[in-house]
Amino acid sequence: MGLLTTHVGSLPRTQAVVDFIFAREHGESYEPADFDACMAQAVMETVGKQKAAGVDIVSDGETSKISYATYVKDRYTGFDGDSPRNAPADLKLFPSFLKRIAESGGTPKYARPMCVGEVRSKGQGELEKDIANLKAAMEAHGVARGFMNAASPGVISLFLQNDHYPTREAYLAALADAMKAEYETIVAAGLDLQLDCPDLALSRHMLFNDLSDAEFVKVAASHVEALNHALSEIPEDRVRIHICWGNYEGPHVCDIPMAKMFDTLVSAKARYLLFETSNPRHGHEWTVWRDRAADIPEDKVLVPGVVDTTTNFVEHPDLVAQRLQRFVEIVGADRVIAGSDCGFGTFAGFGAVDPEIAYAKLAAMVEGARQIA
Repeated sequence: MGLLTTHVGSLPRTQAVVDFIFAREHGESYEPADFDACMAQAVMETVGKQKAAGVDIVSDGETSKISYATYVKDRYTGFDGDSPRNAPADLKLFPSFLKRIAESGGTPKYARPMCVGEVRSKGQGELEKDIANLKAAMEAHGVARGFMNAASPGVISLFLQNDHYPTREAYLAALADAMKAEYETIVAAGLDLQLDCPDLALSRHMLFNDLSDAEFVKVAASHVEALNHALSEIPEDRVRIHICWGNYEGPHVCDIPMAKMFDTLVSAKARYLLFETSNPRHGHEWTVWRDRAADIPEDKVLVPGVVDTTTNFVEHPDLVAQRLQRFVEIVGADRVIAGSDCGFGTFAGFGAVDPEIAYAKLAAMVEGARQIA
């Protein structure tokens, strides 16, 4: 039988999807009905590919979203202009590498407006279309369990920075209040909710370089506090949270260690904890979970990333099984699900992994997970 399998959420989009998304992004004319039809068909195909790979808990691949965080600008009021760009600190340490990836088109280009007014929902219409597309595809392909991604208040504040609310804390509170209905709508539809929270790690070396690690941990704790408020009406067993240090190939020498973020992560009102364990900078950190086993709440389920999402190597299933076995020995097989380090299509039209290879990696993940007794 093996372990259950899932992934972080985003998957490669077709060129037709990308063209529609950027037409909307750039304010170009397009037929809304054609947009909706394209998204519905793409989700149907994406779920079919996940089913073919053997993935148990599927997503819509974040098909309609330009990115996992900035999509909120299209669904909420209060955003305009442009936010400052902050290159990760590790890339600044290696300027020749930063120059190389910039010149090669290796960085995605999309709008990051500032928060310049009150953040309020424009309604759940776009979300309801996403939900309907995913549920229709799940039914068509005979998949019983699915999840949908949503941006956390903290990650929104990272990419869409505040120029309206009097304090950072006030901005986080406003975001939590605004996003609460989105979270509840996803769960009410029968889907699991995944909160994407790179603000709990990535933002350490993007937005908070001037702080000490201890000071950053306090900031991250405030992000989780805001998130937990937004989740107050949702059962914990319907919630997944994903932490990461940035889904890019790079030095990652400025990443804050998992050991320092452990307490923050397990304090989130989420049963399922998704985190990176495959990339070379964080592969060793399974020992944090081993050494802190007594501090892992008994209701938490670990979803380690056992395939990397920044390389076109396809992991051997035996390696996947070895990675999973470490966590099984810590918390037991009933509290481990196989996952990916991050998404394969974090930004529309941008991804380091070839689409066909992405699904081959998911299939290898499934094969490895099935080895676990």
